[in-house]
Amino acid sequence: MLDGSKLNKNVPIPLYFQLKELILSEIKNGSYRNAELIPTDNELSEIFKISRTTVRHAETELVQEGWLYHIKSKGTFVSRPKINRDFVQTLESFNNQKQYSGRTAHTELLDFKVITAPTALIIALKLQHNDKVIYIYRRRFADEEPIVMVETYVPYDKCSFLLSHDLAKESLYQILAMYEETHIFKIHHLIEAVEASTNDIQNMNIKRGSAIQKCISMGYNLYGDPIEYSSARYRGDRNSFEIIIAPNIDFEEHPKQLDVEV
Repeated sequence: MLDGSKLNKNVPIPLYFQLKELILSEIKNGSYRNAELIPTDNELSEIFKISRTTVRHAETELVQEGWLYHIKSKGTFVSRPKINRDFVQTLESFNNQKQYSGRTAHTELLDFKVITAPTALIIALKLQHNDKVIYIYRRRFADEEPIVMVETYVPYDKCSFLLSHDLAKESLYQILAMYEETHIFKIHHLIEAVEASTNDIQNMNIKRGSAIQKCISMGYNLYGDPIEYSSARYRGDRNSFEIIIAPNIDFEEHPKQLDVEV
């Protein structure tokens, strides 16, 4: 069963992530079986001497990944057999995605600095006039071929710790996940086809008139606060997007029913 002594507060691994892994381990080894009630938020908070917010963060990710489900006024239970992970959209780093496809990936950091937030981003990132943002400009390669240009903005007051990291070698999302407030929990993408700009032509060695897949992304933390705004421009001849529809499970209203919404 869950043992509070196994959570280590002296290592740089987020507490919610440690708790999540401990619960998952107990599920996998059979300590908690299908449809069995797990300890309440208050009980877990007491066992591990952590906040209920941290407990809920761990539980929320396990619910989203299909390991747990919640029934209002009854508690949180171990889920029925999981939906195949191949049908669930997950957040992956660029390097991992390319490794899975058999290609060697690397990133070139073109710019990395603190600037005053552009007017267009003040509303998107819920900033105040003259607030600062960290600007990150990257060119990404697959097998030494440039395939995407990415401009990213994150609030400086929440993400200043990024400045001590090497974003040519480290994953932005993995760094942000070190802290609960900046961990990217949800991303909204807007994708459209556009024609290559002069900058695209110069940086990705493509011809004038080539197709570009422009992707605007907004990344949000667990509490719905905007953490990241990115504009990525993908080579149309080297990239494709797979859209995955996952079941929307409402266990509070329909515990045994799977509804797919498009």
